[in-house]
Amino acid sequence: MRKLFTLFFTLSLLLPACNNPRAGEKEIIVFHAGSLSVPFREMAKEFERNNPGIKILQESAGSLVCARKITELNKPCDIMASADHYVIDELLIPQYTGWGIRFATNAIVIAFNNKSKYSGEINAENWPEILLSDDVIYGRSDPDSDPCGYRSVLTMMLAEQYYGIPGLAGRLAARNRNYIRPKEVDLIALAESNVIDYMFQYKSVAIQHGFRFIELPSETDLSDPLKDDLYATVSIEIAGRSPGDKIIVRGSYINYSLTLLNDAPAREEAIAFIDFILGPSGSRILRESGQEPLIPPFTEAPGLVPEQLRKYLSAEIPL
Repeated sequence: MRKLFTLFFTLSLLLPACNNPRAGEKEIIVFHAGSLSVPFREMAKEFERNNPGIKILQESAGSLVCARKITELNKPCDIMASADHYVIDELLIPQYTGWGIRFATNAIVIAFNNKSKYSGEINAENWPEILLSDDVIYGRSDPDSDPCGYRSVLTMMLAEQYYGIPGLAGRLAARNRNYIRPKEVDLIALAESNVIDYMFQYKSVAIQHGFRFIELPSETDLSDPLKDDLYATVSIEIAGRSPGDKIIVRGSYINYSLTLLNDAPAREEAIAFIDFILGPSGSRILRESGQEPLIPPFTEAPGLVPEQLRKYLSAEIPL
């Protein structure tokens, strides 16, 4: 018994050490949108291979949740990458950072698999009718937690206008509320296990996880910057900076944004990783993950961006 106790005691001392960084290793803490999980995981692997002694710690959540980890929970963070520039602009600027760089885009699609009801019939014209069928279950993410959630509702509103079906958005939003999840990637398991037939999803996530999907008209899928004026005709109220607050989000084309926090613990290393994300390797990984980079990236505060990163804002990077 004494030997067994000694063994457990020794293990109890060793286990915490296994979770600590190696001596001299620098850690970059990244909070990012769930839909960036696949490309950011690949970026982290390649960056770490090229930069021995640096470890990237990633936390995935809905973009609004990521921001609240910083503003409400005061969790340390170097880089935040959001699925919507609006989250950084509204919740983090100016108190926690002075700038955000828009670096990627996406589109809202209806994703499904071969076992989904009516999978052989659904198309870009009849999907509203199919999703409203009594025997169909669809999922979406939470508008108060995740940009894909409020973009899904905005897509419903734009679809009501485009198809000329009065009340469509309200009827869709009222259905299957038990299948609303905190972020869009939480819907993957529900769809893979056929708990739900369809989901409002980002095109990149559908591609990454091997789902079939229908591409929606550009008037509804929030993919086209030239249709920003149309997208802005619809809006949704979501949770704001603090409990009880509300903010209005207007429709706009999908653009992902990232920033470096003012009090980033590993500032120089984090700038180097952002350099990698915005550069040729990061853009390649995004494309391989089914997501288009924005080239050149865009910011509304170029003078506040670290000098090392400004080269990407002035000209297109050859890929």
